[in-house]
Amino acid sequence: MRTEEAGLASAYVTTVRLNAPDPRSVESDALVIGIHSSPDGPRPASGAESIDDAIAGGLTATLGALGFSGKAGETAKFPAFGAVPATVIVAVGLGDAPEDGGYDLEVLRRAAGTAARALAGTSRAALALPAATAEQAEAVALGGLLGAYVFTKYRTGQDKPPVGELAVLSDAPGAQGALDRAATLAESVSLVRDLVNTPPCDLPPARFAEIAEELGTKSGLTVDILDETALKSGGFGGIVGVGQGSVNPPRLVRLGYEHPEASARVAFVGKGITFDSGGLSLKPSASMPWMKSDMGGAGAVLGALLAVAKLGLRVNAVGYLCLAENMPSGSAQRPSDVLTTYSGKTVEVVDTDAEGRLVLVDGIARAGEDDPDVIVDVATLTGAQIVALGWRTCGVMASDEELRADVVETAVAQGEAAWGMPLPDELRKGLDSPVADIANLNPERSGSMLAAGIFLREFVPEGVRWAHIDMAGPAFNKEAPHGYTPKGGTGVITRTLVALAERHQPAREA
Repeated sequence: MRTEEAGLASAYVTTVRLNAPDPRSVESDALVIGIHSSPDGPRPASGAESIDDAIAGGLTATLGALGFSGKAGETAKFPAFGAVPATVIVAVGLGDAPEDGGYDLEVLRRAAGTAARALAGTSRAALALPAATAEQAEAVALGGLLGAYVFTKYRTGQDKPPVGELAVLSDAPGAQGALDRAATLAESVSLVRDLVNTPPCDLPPARFAEIAEELGTKSGLTVDILDETALKSGGFGGIVGVGQGSVNPPRLVRLGYEHPEASARVAFVGKGITFDSGGLSLKPSASMPWMKSDMGGAGAVLGALLAVAKLGLRVNAVGYLCLAENMPSGSAQRPSDVLTTYSGKTVEVVDTDAEGRLVLVDGIARAGEDDPDVIVDVATLTGAQIVALGWRTCGVMASDEELRADVVETAVAQGEAAWGMPLPDELRKGLDSPVADIANLNPERSGSMLAAGIFLREFVPEGVRWAHIDMAGPAFNKEAPHGYTPKGGTGVITRTLVALAERHQPAREA
């Protein structure tokens, strides 16, 4: 399913195919090779040795003359001069060669992504990066596809289109299936990026819900949507309260996937604030331009469910998109209002800019009715996450240390940086309210990322394992592109959720 079907992206779509591992046998406009750094200068990586032979051992000398060291993230282009069918050779740095011959998959993803970005405007490119195993072939394909991503729907200039086709050079057993999986993951991540990059005027909650319904139905998911009337009558006071100040009413979308061989059910809950002004607790103007990304958690849940369905994972999965626009108006919720959430617990609204947790708790409580083995919520929740962990590392909190470690390990394996964080019990007192069961914010700023996690924990159904991923910074790259990550929406945590679903598949019989 291509993301432009939902009217989001440009018509540019990069495809990937498998090719024999000899780089001298593939017709392409550009050939990408990996280069390692070493004390003696740049050295060809696996897949590039034959290129060195083809140019009579002159590869190292050429790269040295270009000032190329092989450091990760470096690229250099030079003419092939007939040594290979490609017109141009692109060297991309891989850093030090691994001692055991096993490559860090994230190094391969980033290298392929860096090369793909450098090849904008190229019709065909061959990736002769290390791909001796199916996992390595998938990493190269996924990095290349994600690195080629562009969002040009609103641009009228003559931007270079992304590379049209990527050929991954590998004869590893299972490589074709690995490339198919990479294409599915890249499609889902690209969808999430498209959603995050779409301006809020074109993505109010109702439109987001329509996209989820369109794409979900085509993928075989069950889709149920609650509008503002159903939300109010159903007791979803958190979502209703946040959304009541906007002319664009809120929505709650439930996506369902069932597999006959499944033995476990996972539930994903995503924060979907399509624009966050802060409400009456108005944000400073400098903080608003990138608040279109405040629906990144709901985007990741949608992308993950679509990938789970397309991959046919042997797990049952549900996803909740908690969608609202947080705006100031005469009908907006006020600081000191009390909301009755779906769980029945009441919340005093101390700050209307602490709204994400209010929509999430309704989704978490509703997800508990699906009898899941685990609930994972995903949210661009707190600025404190950025203060504590920076722009690229997500914070992970959970109901138990084992689950927290599992989520962190899964995320890191996907190249999505994450760090486990505690939920100190002493912070709970700061959420006490004199008029309600709990306040939505602790006025004390210290530990506010953790206090937000503690707030969410209060609404997790008894006996259900739960994890919370705060990705406020990683969801949106405000700086220059790097590796396979573009400027703007990143689609982060989508792949982590898919991998968590995979981990809940039953073991196959021998």
